[in-house]
Amino acid sequence: MIALMKQSDEELYRLMKKGNQEAFAQLYERRAPALRRYALHTSGNPPLAEEVAHEVFLQLMGPMCRFDEAKGSLESFLYGIARNLVRVARRKGSVEEPVDRPFVHDILGDLISGETTAALHRTLRELPERYRDVIVLCELEERSYEDVARLIGRPVGTVRSRLHRGRALLSAKLSAKLKRLSMPVEVFSS
Repeated sequence: MIALMKQSDEELYRLMKKGNQEAFAQLYERRAPALRRYALHTSGNPPLAEEVAHEVFLQLMGPMCRFDEAKGSLESFLYGIARNLVRVARRKGSVEEPVDRPFVHDILGDLISGETTAALHRTLRELPERYRDVIVLCELEERSYEDVARLIGRPVGTVRSRLHRGRALLSAKLSAKLKRLSMPVEVFSS
C-alpha cells in the first residue's frame, strides 16, 4: 500500500484498470475529498456533492471511460467529469437544497453569518461557469494559478483574467444581495 501512495494518478489508473482494487482505493482516497468539496462549492448541495464524488469514480471504472493520458492529467479528467455532473444537476434544478447548519449559541451571529454564507454560495452558483470554476479552485480550494490552469486546460493568463473578472462580478452581485438582506439596526435594539 505504501508503494501505491508514491504512484502517480495515471499509474494508479492503469493498475486499477488491470483490476488492482488497492490502486482504486488509493486513487479514491487521494482525489474524492477535493472533488466532493468542488461539487459542494459549485452546487451548494451536500448530498449532491457526495453523489458527484462517487459518480466520478463509477464513470472512471466503467467500460465507457475515455481517459487519454496524451490529452491531459487524470486529475483534470476527474474534475471535468465532476463539472459535467454538476452541470447536469443544475439543468435538472436539483442544486438549490439548503445547506444544514449546526446549532450555535450565538443565534444572531449565526443568522448573520449563515445568511452571508448562503448569499455567497447562491451568488457563486449564479456566475458563469468559466468564472465560477476558477474562483472555487483558486479561492475556496486554495490552488495555485498553475494548478488551476492545468485542471481546466487553459493558460495561466486566462486563469488570472477569469479570476479577476470573476471576483469583480461576484463582489458586485454579492454586494447587491447583502444590501437587500440587511435589516435596520434598530430592529435588534431594545
